[in-house]
Amino acid sequence: MTTTTRTTECTATTARLFLAFELGSTKWTMGFTTAPAQRPRLRTVAAGDLAAVTREIAAARHRFQLPVDAPVLSCYEAGRDGFWLHRWLTDRAITNLVVDSSSIEVNRRKRRAKTDRLDTTKLLALLQRWAAGERKVWSVVHVPSVEAEDARHLVREIETVQGAWTAQRNRLHGLLAAHGVAVPLTARFAARLATAQTGDGRPLPAGLHDRLRREWAAYETIDQRLGELEALRAQLLATDESRMAQVARQLMTLQGIGAIGGVLFSAELLGTRTFHNRREVGALTGFAPVPYRSDQRVVDHGISRAGRAAVRRVATQVAWCWLRYQPTSALTQWYHRRFGAAGKRARRIGIVAVARRLIIALWRYVAHGVIPDGAVMKAHSA
Repeated sequence: MTTTTRTTECTATTARLFLAFELGSTKWTMGFTTAPAQRPRLRTVAAGDLAAVTREIAAARHRFQLPVDAPVLSCYEAGRDGFWLHRWLTDRAITNLVVDSSSIEVNRRKRRAKTDRLDTTKLLALLQRWAAGERKVWSVVHVPSVEAEDARHLVREIETVQGAWTAQRNRLHGLLAAHGVAVPLTARFAARLATAQTGDGRPLPAGLHDRLRREWAAYETIDQRLGELEALRAQLLATDESRMAQVARQLMTLQGIGAIGGVLFSAELLGTRTFHNRREVGALTGFAPVPYRSDQRVVDHGISRAGRAAVRRVATQVAWCWLRYQPTSALTQWYHRRFGAAGKRARRIGIVAVARRLIIALWRYVAHGVIPDGAVMKAHSA
């Protein structure tokens, strides 16, 4: 009689357990291993079921013959679940990495197999390479503190509501223009709508009139909400003593920087993050250049556009204001020497360079108290 024995799948060669999460909206796939050549242990739990996560970690320690207090190194991709899982893991002495999903290497074939199990196995392999010292294998996301993350809600809500305000206003303009109706979007819009006529002199059709009335009511609601948020921002600048508010007020002591730029730069960058050098500042804002030089081919890819687009947009607007209100600064004079006599396209490219240098100069001003060379302070802050 032949007896078939099952070979032990793994032997614990290290006292550390590797764990990778593939997070979905309804289920999470968890992968465990202790060595690169080992077949991973894959388990699926309901999304957000932390009790099941705890049980699976304990079961994996037992399965791989690890002590109950063996350290765990885990990872998951940054996404819709944010950082709450990271904080839960770290509170339980689990070292966790939140990984930038765009930095993960993938097969470049047009069609490739992709499942949660394959993705989890891939994350496990990359996690072990990172733990072995291969730090360039991916980019690890800096997890903000709860206070820093909370400080960004106001500026991001204002950004969202402003987008809705613009879309609603454009929708009203489009409806009016499509029928030749000349009614300005002022406080008396609803009253004037009752006697408005189309471009060919006809009364407004009932359906169009009712829709315009509803769209105007929605616009007024959004406008009121935007006003309340802007009042909250003004109150924060006037009375709040948080780090974010203090940095915003410090930035606003410079000519050319107002409440919008000061609060945004503080909440997203200078008041809630720590930078070690100018390269980190440029990389996070997305103003860093992206070289492409392969063999004899040299292509200009422009800037990386990483990070939040709102920061780059406002930084560019502030850069134009800087040229106007800081004519004696070294940065303004550099721009005019370099791009003043060039064409419009070159000047638009140059203003991006000004925005990058200005953000770095503001970081030095906040972190080290170094006033930008030649910059003028506002009169009331002198």
